[in-house]
Amino acid sequence: MRFVIVTGLSGSGKTGALKHMEDMGFFCVDNLPPALLPRFADMCFTGSTMEKVAVGIDMRGREFFAGLPDAIKYMEDNRYEFEVLFLYASEDELVKRYNFTRRAHPLAVGGRLLEGIRREKELLTDLSYRATVKIDTTNLKLKDLGELLYSYYGDGEPVQDRLRLTVVSFGFKRGIPSDTDMMFDARFLPNPYNIEELRHHSGLENDVRSYLMQFPEVTEFCDRLFEFISFVLPYYHRSGKRNLVVAIGCTGGMHRSVATAQIIAERFRAAGKQVFVEHRDLEYEKLSTISNK
Repeated sequence: MRFVIVTGLSGSGKTGALKHMEDMGFFCVDNLPPALLPRFADMCFTGSTMEKVAVGIDMRGREFFAGLPDAIKYMEDNRYEFEVLFLYASEDELVKRYNFTRRAHPLAVGGRLLEGIRREKELLTDLSYRATVKIDTTNLKLKDLGELLYSYYGDGEPVQDRLRLTVVSFGFKRGIPSDTDMMFDARFLPNPYNIEELRHHSGLENDVRSYLMQFPEVTEFCDRLFEFISFVLPYYHRSGKRNLVVAIGCTGGMHRSVATAQIIAERFRAAGKQVFVEHRDLEYEKLSTISNK
């Protein structure tokens, strides 16, 4: 198990870091009181199948934070392997961020923000020395922080493979999927529904697929669709997106869209990309065609 304690100065980006780590597959818990860390570690290391865990611990716990050294010693005594990610930023940047959000610093006595920041730095000095990874977020945007975290905690796959691709087939008569990022209309392709012996079969079956692939426009549509999605994937990732949903529709969502979605998914898998496929309306259409026999 990879167990990471995420801590550091208030306002340095710990909550954003946890969100990025969650996207990387970490089970994340934010603002855990240090007194609960030993019990939580016991659960993770001895009674769980989780492979990646990240725990946010900081001064929001106020008086509970003093128990962190004992909690860390407990983990060391039990030989629990863990890492410490420590985030920090310059005083000027932290002041700017707090003034922008208008939130109160957990250690600001009488509203004196700068005194609170300096007091927190003192209290976290020992923890800073124990850090496995230290990141200065002064000049980092949230997206840049995510890229840096991926270099430490990601699985090492290429940039273009970090974005999850889902291909969805659907029927226009039941509406366009509401969560789609881009939609393509396959209704211009020859319709197997008009062929009596193919009407009750789906785009998952070889007979339907063979029928479609004999038409040059079907082959060209699949080729261009694959090329276009391949082109935009790295740019979507660069913009900070982590999930891309591509929807392909036909009239009912049983023949053309299903076959096209399968072909596109197979090509991306052959290229080493993890792809998720969903045929939203296929079962509805199967039931409908059976009832109309």
